[in-house]
Amino acid sequence: MLLLSSKEVESLLEIEKLPAIIENCFRAYATGLAVMPPKVYLNLPEYKGDFRAMPAYLKEACGLKWVCVYPHNPQNYGLPAVIGILIYSDPATGIPLAIMEASSLTSYRTAAASAVATRYLASPEAKTLGMIGCGIQARAHIKVLVKEFPFDCIYLYDVNLAKAMELKQLFPHLPIKTTSLEETCRADILCTLTPARKPIIQKRFLKPGTHIDAIGADAPGKQELDIEILKQARIFVDDVKQSTHGGEINVAISSGTLTKEDIAGTLGEVIIGKCPGRRSKDEITIFDSTGLAIQDIALAAYLYERAIKYRTGLEVELF
Repeated sequence: MLLLSSKEVESLLEIEKLPAIIENCFRAYATGLAVMPPKVYLNLPEYKGDFRAMPAYLKEACGLKWVCVYPHNPQNYGLPAVIGILIYSDPATGIPLAIMEASSLTSYRTAAASAVATRYLASPEAKTLGMIGCGIQARAHIKVLVKEFPFDCIYLYDVNLAKAMELKQLFPHLPIKTTSLEETCRADILCTLTPARKPIIQKRFLKPGTHIDAIGADAPGKQELDIEILKQARIFVDDVKQSTHGGEINVAISSGTLTKEDIAGTLGEVIIGKCPGRRSKDEITIFDSTGLAIQDIALAAYLYERAIKYRTGLEVELF
């Protein structure tokens, strides 16, 4: 069995190949070729955090991601807000083939999902990108998205200006501008990457034709977008159960403002041609991303193959 650290995981990644891997996940899930029970939450309010268990099977690969979200870790303990490991197993025997650090894996597969959604749902004329929230996930999004799209300008906003400035300095070769929330929201493509529990993006901030990759809301009670945006937009989800339970639409669904019938479809259905994506130049489209375990397993399979090929990782015997 292999142990793969975060540095080893990142060294094995080929950024330009990730969207295709994740697109195939959506396609497989939409055509019934994947098994993915809903993620299980273990909430620990006394510690202001939670754990999620995410099992899945996809194309002769299976495993479990065990990940926690502790938003106060960075300032309180100097630890990441998201910490995860992934157990990658042989479905034929049940033997674990690898245990790998999954925080960076999570960041990159999430960014790759946004890239796929943006390709299918954004206006072909989109030229600008906006990032609301400038943490680790924003860094992964920029790395992946700039491989897919030629942006004239990338706008950054964070309530902590220092974080936006730090992110900008990581990409000195890109046309990046740190600016206000309102100006960032005027981008053609908007990625929301915050732990907000009250809407921070208002309808008046957006221009017609905006595409939004809504990433931050991944648990009940979280929301980044004003409900008026949701009521007027064309909404696509990665998974209906997960999104209605803990995605960007969870608050609107639980309050009765939206129903499941207001969901235009899943991204997988758009990819296989079962559901139309963007229908007009001016409509606002939203991809409600909660993160699918099949994405983690597909990326783990890819990383495991490369680790074997390049003899990366520490071999251990558990049994």
